[in-house]
Amino acid sequence: MELLVNLNIIYVNAHFLKWAFFIYHSVIDSNLFDIFVAMKEVDYIIVGCGLASIAFCEKLRANNKTFLVFDDSSQQSSIVAAGLYNPVILKRFSEVWKAKEQLTLAMPLYTNIENELKIKIDYKLRILRRFTSIQEQNKWFTASDKPSLEPYLALQLITNNNKEVDAPFGFGEVLHAGRLDTEKLITCYKNFLKCKEQLLEETFMYSAFQTNEVDVIYRDIKAKQIVFAEGFGVKHNPYFNTIPLTGSKGEILTIKAPDLKIDYAIKSSVFIIPLGDDLYNVGSTYNNTDKSNTPTVAAKEELISKLKTFITCDFEVINHIAGVRPTVKDRRPLVGRHATHANLYVLNGLGTRGVMIAPYVAEKLFELIEYNNSLDPEIDINRFG
Repeated sequence: MELLVNLNIIYVNAHFLKWAFFIYHSVIDSNLFDIFVAMKEVDYIIVGCGLASIAFCEKLRANNKTFLVFDDSSQQSSIVAAGLYNPVILKRFSEVWKAKEQLTLAMPLYTNIENELKIKIDYKLRILRRFTSIQEQNKWFTASDKPSLEPYLALQLITNNNKEVDAPFGFGEVLHAGRLDTEKLITCYKNFLKCKEQLLEETFMYSAFQTNEVDVIYRDIKAKQIVFAEGFGVKHNPYFNTIPLTGSKGEILTIKAPDLKIDYAIKSSVFIIPLGDDLYNVGSTYNNTDKSNTPTVAAKEELISKLKTFITCDFEVINHIAGVRPTVKDRRPLVGRHATHANLYVLNGLGTRGVMIAPYVAEKLFELIEYNNSLDPEIDINRFG
């Protein structure tokens, strides 16, 4: 009996080795690995899950395209963004690039996400620009006469009646503005993708990635296209690490100020944005040399110092976060196709206005891929040669 058992073990092991030998040579000699491992096929692989990626996912969903998203939460710029959207550059009283087109696409998209996920993320919010002089008031009126700015700048100045705010010259109000809760959006959208088995929470390994003229293959996943929407993380991407993404670190404080009692945002030397329950976000800083996500004492002191120039009440700092924005020297997004790999694309460079820009560039990239529409030269990565 013992001899029979041993012979059976030898037979099973030999049988296993025979199949292992066959599989090995099939893979090496004819690349037939998918005979034994079923490949998961999708239309798109997307790397990254920030504002740009979510806008592109929604475009794919609207057009019945299948996709998988990879994200390892290494990039924080969308999470730590203040989330304000407004069509005016308040430092110079000038229109945001393509503001009308961006708002036309962005507002319905975020409403659709709210309805689909049954969450609230878009808060209509008055934004008041604090004037520091009569000259600034005059510049406001001059700007409001321009046809491109007239829909966005209220003509009537607002007098300050809050004793905790120092604003002797009053405010100008920006119209069609608001705040998107970007942290809630990204957290809930990731959960939404996980429920649909469309999110892989892991680092995308470039070394495990292959591409040819027909498709792209990543481990056991086959896709027609791959879109890299990695934010500043694209610097580690061997296919797109030469695009001129500079990066700008921003830091934001959350304060508690029970006596302030404002339900509008104020733009002065810094923004102060109401969150409810006497909480406010204060930001943001701009640091072009530090590329870490670590909050700094220097930035905290800078924000507190600037806030105290126009807020007179006491407050307590209860949170401090940082992230590196994917900024570009010409302040335009970076969108396009790889020079030699026709099914590799980049969606990046949203800078400080990702809430408004993301839906616009997502649509333009989708139209490039699916319909071969030309990109606006202002956003095409080829503008840098």
